[in-house]
Amino acid sequence: MSKKIGMLIVLWVVLVPSVFAQEWLTKLDEAKSKATETNQNILLVFSGSDWCVPCMKLEKSIWNSEEFKTFSDDHFVLLRADFLKQKKNRLSEEQQAHNEQLAEKYNPNGFFPLVLVLNNEGEVLGQTGYKNVSPSEYIKQLVELEN
Repeated sequence: MSKKIGMLIVLWVVLVPSVFAQEWLTKLDEAKSKATETNQNILLVFSGSDWCVPCMKLEKSIWNSEEFKTFSDDHFVLLRADFLKQKKNRLSEEQQAHNEQLAEKYNPNGFFPLVLVLNNEGEVLGQTGYKNVSPSEYIKQLVELEN
């Protein structure tokens, strides 16, 4: 009996977080297609998740908050362009090239983190970056960018 309970606990720990996990896409075409299907805007985030301190703070305080996860589920298609520096985290050459193309178009000045709200055709509606505010305040600012 205790073996079954232990197995159930392990399954719960492994499966439940993935049910509530955000889906961050990595390809613009895929994000545009999904945004069109769901009638949502795209939240494009340029990040350096293994070297950029404000990027890490934004990840921890906003993107990983339950409030943002719940909000974004029904409001945004999430798209991340991550620029990694550590060899162990290296992206595929294809993904790196895609991220560089996104940066040429949307982040030519190389700001990190840069957060853009795009419509389903990829047109910029507004932009922001890291702000030391609550998830609810950050969400409010993102919504204002859409108008």
